[in-house]
Amino acid sequence: MKKSQIIILVIGIAVIGILYSLPRVVVDNEEGNAEIGEQATSSSGSSVEELHDAPVSEEAREALDAIAGKLQGESDKERFLVLADTLALIYSQVGKFDSAAYFLEQAALQIGSPETWEKAGNAYYEAYTFALNEEKVAYLADKTRSYLNKVLESNPNRLDLKTKVAMTYVSSANPMQGITMLREILEEDPSNEDGLFNMGVLSMQSGQYKRASERFEELVRFHPDHLQGQFYLAVSYFESKQNNKAKRQFQQVQDMTDDPMVLASVESYLEKL
Repeated sequence: MKKSQIIILVIGIAVIGILYSLPRVVVDNEEGNAEIGEQATSSSGSSVEELHDAPVSEEAREALDAIAGKLQGESDKERFLVLADTLALIYSQVGKFDSAAYFLEQAALQIGSPETWEKAGNAYYEAYTFALNEEKVAYLADKTRSYLNKVLESNPNRLDLKTKVAMTYVSSANPMQGITMLREILEEDPSNEDGLFNMGVLSMQSGQYKRASERFEELVRFHPDHLQGQFYLAVSYFESKQNNKAKRQFQQVQDMTDDPMVLASVESYLEKL
């Protein structure tokens, strides 16, 4: 690793330490402009902090601005990538996922490799999963598809990426396109973990609990350690009035985890049975 890269990483680690002292936040999806890129590039003197309204200490802001300033003027692609990755890591550490995605997108635009496309697409998908505002959901979903589809064009066997693309369509004006893609994934790989889980969740959301239980039964048959799948299977049994199965399934979930929130939810359901 070059000396300049080591210095950049040291700065990044220092900033992460500063940010860890702040309250942890998730992207504020109810306020702000979805056009993140326009905010970040509107003027060379604008602060990186403007990407979000969440409070950042003066010390952290100055450090972030310093790295962003280096990024803006960096012509060496290797150093540019390190700077962008550092900023993305810092922002993801404090839950500012759309800011993290923005900087990874800058690397993708500068480098133009499948690896950078995938990192940008995955980051935008993570931001998409937290978004609540409809405009921002649509914006982040579109960004996710634009980069992950680039990877899929050269490697269509990446079913993990295809699943993410499918899920962005589910919340769009054409949800059946996403459901069709998930079905295609399961036709190709009947044991696909993400495909089975997401189809089960979609069945629950539409109130088809019997169908959901069938999806989750398949999921835990192939992936018995999938705690969420085991829990949702129990809930699906409960909602579809399969009480004996629900009780046994909730008891199985109890044996799988020490998570107090999960156990509290299980106890709540068991009290109703």
